[in-house]
Amino acid sequence: MAKSKPTENSSTAAPAAEGPVTARAGRDDDRRLDLALRPRALAEFIGQERTKKILGMSIKAARGRAEVLDHVLFAGPPGLGKTSLAHIIARELGVNLHVTSGPAIERAADLAAIVNNLEAHDVLFIDEIHRLQRVVEERLYSAMEDFEFHIVVGEGMGARTMKLSVNPFTLVGATTRSGLLSSPLRDRFGQHYHLDFYDHAELGEIVRRSAGLLKVAIDEKGATEIASRSRGTPRIANRLLRRVRDFAQVNEAPVVTREIALGALDLLEIDSAGFDKMDRAILGAIIDKFDGGPVGVESLSAAVGEESDTIEEVYEPYLLQEGFLARTSRGRVATQRAYTHLGRIRRGTML
Repeated sequence: MAKSKPTENSSTAAPAAEGPVTARAGRDDDRRLDLALRPRALAEFIGQERTKKILGMSIKAARGRAEVLDHVLFAGPPGLGKTSLAHIIARELGVNLHVTSGPAIERAADLAAIVNNLEAHDVLFIDEIHRLQRVVEERLYSAMEDFEFHIVVGEGMGARTMKLSVNPFTLVGATTRSGLLSSPLRDRFGQHYHLDFYDHAELGEIVRRSAGLLKVAIDEKGATEIASRSRGTPRIANRLLRRVRDFAQVNEAPVVTREIALGALDLLEIDSAGFDKMDRAILGAIIDKFDGGPVGVESLSAAVGEESDTIEEVYEPYLLQEGFLARTSRGRVATQRAYTHLGRIRRGTML
């Protein structure tokens, strides 16, 4: 499988929102640090052991047969490594990576331009693939299955369909809402992986690795404290580590100890469960405004001033996983664990 030097391209990327120069610079710095901290090979990727084992076997087999890798679908909450794994797949295969997202592909013509630009065995990564327009999704089926792209030329009675051959490629899709994927699209992926939240030991290892890359001295208890408040999510662990690093630098602490980590995390209002102000606002609203629930996500969204999609994709999964929230057919319900964590007393509970 002879290839030119692998590259990583962003296709149809949405323009960044304008803002103060300093704010943009800060976001750019965070993005650069995120890229620097990402693992570059499966051997460097911490956690998700079963996924790594099966994926590594599939990559090795595809390279051995000089065949295109089966299409891959990653599902799970944000920040668990879906994008990192897409980059790793391309590097392990020695091919180019083309990056885009579902909302960025607005028309079938946009998708045609992307797939026509793929070289043989390239990897196309579509983030938020559940947000593809239906007309775009339908054009994707033949490209995935037969490596052909159907273009409709003309309108009305004179319309005809032309077939455009595309090079064999691997589509890697990422979704935080797998239930929103249509069955025809889901069935065209040969490999399905659901990424789970990480345990504290794995997150501690990630924090120590990232601290080494950032040249931050950190002891075992400091790394453990950051890991325990990272909501089972590597992206959050790395973000907290960067803020703890700032706190340590300003306070002239040569080593990030547990005390330094606690000082920074308390300043950030990250509590012992890893909850920030919005997590506590969601649980508090269910308890105080809706008598513990059940409450629908739209009502909850209005009560806390956060988009319903963000509540469902970013906040809810961890609250459900950790047993602070239950989801019923009638809506969300706060559990006894939520009452205890917030220091509330459930109505009707005996003292």
